[in-house]
Amino acid sequence: MKTIGILGGMGPFATADLYKKITINTKADSDQEQLHIIIDSNTAIPDRTKCILTGCGSPIPEMTHSIRRLEAAGADFLIMPCNTAHYFYRDLLKISEVPILNMLDLTVNYIKTKFGTAKTIGLLATDGTSQSGIYDQYFEKAGMKLVKPSIHQKKVMDFIYEGIKKNNLTIGTEGLFEAVKEMEELGASVFILGCTELSAATDYYSFDERFIDPLLVLAKESITYAGGIVKGI
Repeated sequence: MKTIGILGGMGPFATADLYKKITINTKADSDQEQLHIIIDSNTAIPDRTKCILTGCGSPIPEMTHSIRRLEAAGADFLIMPCNTAHYFYRDLLKISEVPILNMLDLTVNYIKTKFGTAKTIGLLATDGTSQSGIYDQYFEKAGMKLVKPSIHQKKVMDFIYEGIKKNNLTIGTEGLFEAVKEMEELGASVFILGCTELSAATDYYSFDERFIDPLLVLAKESITYAGGIVKGI
């Protein structure tokens, strides 16, 4: 069995959610059959969206500290519960001495397998993930079109930053679904919850099967990669 290292803190809520998703989706009849998981929830990592949009406050130095701590603790591979952080994925591969699973690549492959007829995919994400185009390259390679909200993107950001990141679970999903409707008018039929705060929100809000949770995709792939068995398979 391989030991999983979670490069976390981006944010803490999403980090806890990934650990939970791995644990509840692992086939195990006892504590001893669960996977060994090491978590470095480094809340000193600067905001990734702010860095991408302004060029200030690179997260790489603190992420490097986390990588080194996880390696020293015995992690055999790493995973990151943050979509926007994958903007720095290639830089981190050069730093890490162990493999890092790519949540975005895994998510696109999952969508292509499950929704083979879907040609247009909608992205619900932070400004940093959206404007950086990091998801676009994977969908272009897969032969699918990616669309994003423009008129209602601020409502997506408000849901993420004013709602989930502040642990304000009283915030409604009306604005989020206005963004969904905007993308439906652009032809989207499948939607990515492209921020791990949105993934964490699946425990509290209702999203149907059209909404893909990259954190859940990553959790299940991590179980398999570590040598475990995904529950229900």
